[in-house]
Amino acid sequence: MNTVEKYKEYVNTSMVKAIEPVVIERAKGAIIYSEDGKEYIDCFSGISVVNAGHCNEEVLKAAKEQMEKLVHACTYVYYIKPVADLAEKLAQITPGRLKKTFFANSGAEANEAAMRAAKQFTGRYEFIALQCSFHGRSVGTLSITGNMARKKGGGPYLSGTAFSPAPYCYRCSFGLSYPNCELRCAKFLEDIIRFHTSGNVAAFFAEPVMGEGGIIVPPPEYFKVVKEILDRYGILFVADEVQSGFGRTGKLFAIEYYDVEPDELTMAKGIADGFPLGAFIAREEVANSFKPGDHLSTFGGNPVSCAAAIANIDFIIKNDICFQVVEKGKWFMEKLIELKQEFKIIGDVRGKGLMIGLELVKDDKKTPAAEEADMLRNLCREKGILVGLGGVNGNVIRIQPPLIISKDQLDYAFNVIKENISKIEKAN
Repeated sequence: MNTVEKYKEYVNTSMVKAIEPVVIERAKGAIIYSEDGKEYIDCFSGISVVNAGHCNEEVLKAAKEQMEKLVHACTYVYYIKPVADLAEKLAQITPGRLKKTFFANSGAEANEAAMRAAKQFTGRYEFIALQCSFHGRSVGTLSITGNMARKKGGGPYLSGTAFSPAPYCYRCSFGLSYPNCELRCAKFLEDIIRFHTSGNVAAFFAEPVMGEGGIIVPPPEYFKVVKEILDRYGILFVADEVQSGFGRTGKLFAIEYYDVEPDELTMAKGIADGFPLGAFIAREEVANSFKPGDHLSTFGGNPVSCAAAIANIDFIIKNDICFQVVEKGKWFMEKLIELKQEFKIIGDVRGKGLMIGLELVKDDKKTPAAEEADMLRNLCREKGILVGLGGVNGNVIRIQPPLIISKDQLDYAFNVIKENISKIEKAN
């Protein structure tokens, strides 16, 4: 059996369908090499994970050195140096008064832990999240996920969660247009609190840029309005930076664009450039609601992953990757916006840095073009470009390459996207 056949026979997975299966042998930088010798420019980064590039030498060196010393002893039973060093570094680079970190294995685990800390600190038990959101695939995190496609077949979910309209300007729930909308979606949060909860809300969860929902970028003033409402009701604000963190948007954390201070911030994906690690960091008084034994993760804060994360963060800061991301992202977005003027199938182009969404539609009524988006992803794959697919309607091409990708590689990716959009539009 070859690898594809073994997947079908033995791997229990919801593997995305592909016209041309990609069996990966190795990867370096922004390039993936398949078993059959084909090269692909990776514009998805393993779902926004390898921000510093595949097999980054500095990250690998740190991981190998740690591997020779200690692989596992349990972070919550013994004191381990790279764990302490990473926690200190996170306190230094995260916004506001965030100070103490709990380490886990994944974004879902990090969000689950943040939910529990919010409950213990406030003594409350309800949550508010956003429509179109995604926070993980555990029962708890799916309960605060506002996306039917991710939730179907897994219920019943936890009670006590209300959903506020997403700041999705292209498909405004109120039929309004920014900036003349007066931020109705943000102000509506107060109605959600007053009429959809029992007044026992512990925390509001939100992604500063919504990834799985289709790269939805809130208006600049959105979170300031939201935070004012939350503060009036004593509700914590949890920024889910699992997908948008570690330079992805041109800031170390996307919430920095909005000039507000979260009470908790969750992270995973880009934290260790591919080594599995999740975490949430909180204000000291919130974090101290966890007493010894209240919460634990056997593999959370693995020493090898923590060493990799330190090297990853150092690489991003030392090489001014955030500045590069802003420049590359602006240049690439401008090219895509020009493309939108040429092809009617492109309904919207949006993003921050190198977290970019291309929403495809069938007509002027914004009918989602999910089949066409899937076709575009597969046609790009055939031409050696790997992009993602998402959005609550399955019609958003997600462009989230390693942050070290070159402009020449981005330019080639753009030309492949343009060529295939032209092909799809002409066929329709």
